[in-house]
Amino acid sequence: VQLVESGGALVQAGGSLRLSCATSGFTFGDYAIAWFRQAPGKEREGVSCIKGMGGTTRYKGSVEGRFTISSDNAKNTVYLQMNNLKPDDTAVYYCAADKGYGSDWCGINYEYSYWGQGTQVTVSS
Repeated sequence: VQLVESGGALVQAGGSLRLSCATSGFTFGDYAIAWFRQAPGKEREGVSCIKGMGGTTRYKGSVEGRFTISSDNAKNTVYLQMNNLKPDDTAVYYCAADKGYGSDWCGINYEYSYWGQGTQVTVSS
């Protein structure tokens, strides 16, 4: 199983970024893919998730309405479109994968098994 994030950058508050998580080594539709983030000195937190093949989605409350998760099933890739970014969104963003509870499940408060290396997002005020 391999997860590779990309798309992190330095952006001004109010700006947008799209993160990508390219996956390989597993059946995309059988897994939930989630985005987590960890800011310096803070615990890692779940941001959003999607069931492979574009099923269930979930969002952390503070990003709902600003972030959109989606998947390109042909490319086995999950995206996180982040709009109206705020300095509090500054963190290393990780994507993670797990079969979880199967069916149409995804969760952002769950210990995922597989992780990418992370991509840095910095939002300046």
